[in-house]
Amino acid sequence: MPGGISLSSTALLLYLIGVLAAHSPKENTHSSLKHEKSAFQTQLPLELGEIVIVIQSQSNPVHKKRADDLKESILNQAAKISKKLPTVLFLHEIVSNEGAWTVLPVIPHFADIYASNSSWIFFCEEDTLVTLQKLLETLQRFDKSKNYFLGKALYDEDSTIIHHYAFAENPSIFKYPDFSAGWALSMPLVKRLAEILSKDPPSSDFTIDLKHEIALYIWQKVDGQELTAVPEFCTENPASRKATGCATMFNNTLPVCGTPVKNEDIFVAVKTCKKFHKDRIPVVKQTWEKNAVHLEYYSDYADPTIPTIDLGIPNVERGHCGKTFAILERFLKSKIRHKHWLIIVDDDTLISLPRLQNLLSCYNSNEPVFLGERYGYGLGARGYNYITGGGGMVFSREAVREFIGSKCRCYSNDAPDDMVLGMCASGLGISVTHSPLFHQARPADYSKDYLSHQVPISFHKHWNIDPVKVYYTWLAQDKREDLQKRKYLKEDL
Repeated sequence: MPGGISLSSTALLLYLIGVLAAHSPKENTHSSLKHEKSAFQTQLPLELGEIVIVIQSQSNPVHKKRADDLKESILNQAAKISKKLPTVLFLHEIVSNEGAWTVLPVIPHFADIYASNSSWIFFCEEDTLVTLQKLLETLQRFDKSKNYFLGKALYDEDSTIIHHYAFAENPSIFKYPDFSAGWALSMPLVKRLAEILSKDPPSSDFTIDLKHEIALYIWQKVDGQELTAVPEFCTENPASRKATGCATMFNNTLPVCGTPVKNEDIFVAVKTCKKFHKDRIPVVKQTWEKNAVHLEYYSDYADPTIPTIDLGIPNVERGHCGKTFAILERFLKSKIRHKHWLIIVDDDTLISLPRLQNLLSCYNSNEPVFLGERYGYGLGARGYNYITGGGGMVFSREAVREFIGSKCRCYSNDAPDDMVLGMCASGLGISVTHSPLFHQARPADYSKDYLSHQVPISFHKHWNIDPVKVYYTWLAQDKREDLQKRKYLKEDL
């Protein structure tokens, strides 16, 4: 596995950050402060042992290591505070279910196992920095005998496709949690949700944006239960002055674990068709193509001026499974088979290849890695996860070998390629590795606050935007692009 800083040094860094932040004062700006003070005065002090901390972990070794580091940091902090330690769990290990990451299927387990001796379930991501003393003080402000759903509030400025255009008339009225800041459910709410889930599980077949979907389910099923915004749940960088008094923080830099993968080791396949040669391909050439050493355009028509390669697969309106599997087979059988990584993107995907090179330093191409933005299908009925294609699908060479070496194939040329690959991955035991830095939609489809602590790798779709401007605003970072970026944005003004 590529190298990085050691487990112990990472855990120590997290611990020291936590200790320093725990002793920093912060003005409390919560809207219901008087009610919280009253609750604080009447209820018994909250013990660390009453908190169950769930790290929203993944099985990939890189992500498992990050979760291990965070757990060590939390337990080290706890040992300095109390003899009663919190329970720290890894979400992907709680139940044997591909849908465990969607949280709701695990709620009945929490109610059964922890309801009698716990007061809060606190969720956080593997890269969330937790200041345990401050977290304890923050949760103490809320009456643990009542229903509470706590977090850092996000909202949509405009209705968006990834949220199924919910609250179209005024989307900003609905708040949902930023998982990077951590979020919490009181045990009474966990028990209530468990009762509801046993009779009325989520009805949607697709899991697209989990944080919004969980908040919507709670709001719909638990008497309009809304998210309570907690200012101590933060996504500030720990080095920022704004992080003073935060119970949680977030390291908002691009994950890098060693020397970036050489661009010579990445092969880029762009899926296109004749009708998009004149409008979409020029955008690719004007933006990110220059950062690719090995790139080919695959179409239903061989156009030497681009050039494009006709794979012999007829164009279809949707799905494109036949074309995608032909690309996978070509990757293994042609001279490019020695490349370590394959990325398949649509012709309207915008991507930063230099950032991808940095991210891939964290993964081992000799292992079956299938990376991108994770969606879920039919997870309530033991369905499967998949990498949504528009944001880019990244395959290690070993993953491609296992896909093509299996009997898994398209049931039709227009079958949804990303979902078929998800079914294949499930059958082969290849984990779908999620990165929130890949995006199936446009920047305008996401909360500004959510994107503010990201270093995005991709966006998708040219609809109703200037895609070149989007690229230079969100994805350009190479020094060679600086002059072109300034020139383009100046002309745009």
